Amino acid sequence: MPHKSLALIATLAVAGCATPMDAPSSAVALPLIGSSGQAIGTVRMWETPGAVSFRVEANGLSVGRKGLHVHSVGRCVGPAFTSAGGHWNPASRKHGLANPAGPHAGDLPNVPVAANGALRETVVLNGASLATLRDGDGSALVLHAGEDDNVTDPSGNSGDRVACAVISPAA
Repeated sequence: MPHKSLALIATLAVAGCATPMDAPSSAVALPLIGSSGQAIGTVRMWETPGAVSFRVEANGLSVGRKGLHVHSVGRCVGPAFTSAGGHWNPASRKHGLANPAGPHAGDLPNVPVAANGALRETVVLNGASLATLRDGDGSALVLHAGEDDNVTDPSGNSGDRVACAVISPAA
């Protein structure tokens, strides 16, 4: 019977390598566009009960923690991406996950960019659905140049918008 135990241990070891937040095969893939207008990565999004998850994979970014938010309009015209509008905020709350008068519905945790300029992170937007994000004008996932302080309205002092992915309206 020892060979069955070893097989079980090997199976559990391999299963333990998978990240629970890896994008499922049914995830919608969106190009992440940098300020130069070129794709710098991909965003995969999928819905779970009461939330939408985003798996962001990008390269060529400056090192450090970056603000990441869902913006209210599905347009990513560079280089400043102001076409994406403000943060998705249907309840008219203040910005910031740590703000007692917040957060905006589109506020997400900061994401880390590694020393090699790579971003590989999954974040969850609670209280959202694909239908709400893919409304009449869609929405956009926007990466900022700096870290979000999670309290300062309207964008947490997270700096310029450096990358953007369009979440298109439902067809």
